[in-house]
Amino acid sequence: ECRIEFNEITKKAILNAIEDPRTIDYQRVDAQQARRVLDRLVGYKLSPLLWKKVKKGLSAGRVQSVTVKLIIEREREIEAFKPEEYWSLTALLKSDDRPFEAKLERKGKEKIHIANEKEVQAIIGDLQAAPFMVKSVRKRARRRRALAPFVTSTLQQEAYKRLNFTAKKTMLIAQQLYEGIDLGGKEGATGLITYIRTDSPRISQDAQRGCREYVRKKYGEDYIPEKPNFYGSSKKAQGAHEAIRPTSVTKEPAMVKKNLSGDQFKLYELIWKRFVASQMSPAVMDVTTIDISADKYLFRASGSILRFQGFLKVYGDSGEKRGGKSQSRLPEISENEELKLTELIPSQHFTQPPPRYTEASLVKALEEQGIGRPSTYAPIIDTVLSRGYVVREERTFKPTELGIIVIDLLSDYFNDILDVEFTANMEEKLDKIEAGELEWKKIIGEFYGPFKNELEKAENEIGQIEVKDEETDEICEKCGRNLVIKFGRYGKFLACPGYPECKNTKPFLETIGVGCPQCDGNVVLRKSKKGRSFYGCSNYPDCDYVSWNRPTKIQCPECEARLVEKRSKQKGDRAVCPKCGHEQELNKKVEQ
Repeated sequence: ECRIEFNEITKKAILNAIEDPRTIDYQRVDAQQARRVLDRLVGYKLSPLLWKKVKKGLSAGRVQSVTVKLIIEREREIEAFKPEEYWSLTALLKSDDRPFEAKLERKGKEKIHIANEKEVQAIIGDLQAAPFMVKSVRKRARRRRALAPFVTSTLQQEAYKRLNFTAKKTMLIAQQLYEGIDLGGKEGATGLITYIRTDSPRISQDAQRGCREYVRKKYGEDYIPEKPNFYGSSKKAQGAHEAIRPTSVTKEPAMVKKNLSGDQFKLYELIWKRFVASQMSPAVMDVTTIDISADKYLFRASGSILRFQGFLKVYGDSGEKRGGKSQSRLPEISENEELKLTELIPSQHFTQPPPRYTEASLVKALEEQGIGRPSTYAPIIDTVLSRGYVVREERTFKPTELGIIVIDLLSDYFNDILDVEFTANMEEKLDKIEAGELEWKKIIGEFYGPFKNELEKAENEIGQIEVKDEETDEICEKCGRNLVIKFGRYGKFLACPGYPECKNTKPFLETIGVGCPQCDGNVVLRKSKKGRSFYGCSNYPDCDYVSWNRPTKIQCPECEARLVEKRSKQKGDRAVCPKCGHEQELNKKVEQ
């Protein structure tokens, strides 16, 4: 019995695979068999337990339950978090009438920490008469290497960040691009990308040579590194397939755009650009750091200029400036030069709790901790949503009461299965079975004995657990009962507790504790037809107030409009005026 292997659905790849068949690798068969048996033992035994003790329709699994546990643990970290106040101090300085900013870094030789306003005012008092002298100017070139071509997990993360695609949507569209798109003419249906379930960033020599030649012709010799770029795999990678790349680099996104849907084009363009950039020269930044002494304090200013774009010409950061423009240019300054102090600007901050998981950060956490395989992440996320264990809130995952009850119950009796380290170690054992280092029946036997005992104990000790729906003040207009909050795959909704006699349902309008800027209503969280969250007035349609960004209680000091929240990796959370553009740091503790 023979098998053929191919990484892309193209004529050349299929013919090459047929010419070079291999025998069945029974170690791979054993590994797959062990994984299937293990998942069925857990799922088929724990799920009926939940039906019996909690309610029907629930499920548990070796990976899905650990995923929900991660989300719950993060939520508990957030609830237990206590914000701490701290301050920063920025000096607005001038050299030859060119202003720039420098931040306070040290007092003497120690890194400074300013705990409150009293401390920052004392420092400002110390600096009132102090001369600001340039202590040192350091200039260096920083090379930034291109990122590796996509593997399954990084494609899901990047498509979420750049395109707002869920993992499920990303894999669905990627499958279409892999299976083939009708390009018309003689080509017909053609696979545009290679196999989409992979954990290896390696690419074939043919693809690498083709890409380097394309870059040489398109952008010039400077954009080709002297030696080809190679990228290492993680220790946990199986490396069975190439990275996700275009089957032909010459099929530029613009050339096939007319044959693709809007979403297909966006994803293909992302994959194509990432692959091409992975074989290009590093970007080069000129970085300048200026240390400025004032009395016993040290201020620091940093700036950078993009000297050579390199791979950034094709694949830059989202929102990044391109074309060699300055990111933060500093004036030309010499050591021992005295600077003119224009203003000292104190700023209050509060430490922030760890953020809830997004799809991108959850996939990254699962991969880093060795939980599951990249091909399972999309269906696992879909499952925990559809079971009502977690819901999406503003693109983040929040556990439901049902999810917490189920995971706490399983943790009490099946702690090993829900232990992150145990799950990761089991993945390693499955990989060793594939490598021929372990025997699959022995591994399953070692797992099943203790698991069976735990199952029997749980069956005997766990009583019936009732999960009550949260009752609201809203009355069902059909039968007069108080509506309750239910959870569906798209989040909360209101339903009549008299189901199935009364099947009345209504959308759940979640208030955010902010009044409408246009009327006496409240701002509520709504969903567009495409599932995107936005904010509107509870008095709609009488009031037409809407905002894509979360409104705050803060009035703009310049035009008195209502500020809205905006997130920025560079600046942090900001409160921004949608009318005049005024911007300030968002202090959530004060705002609430």
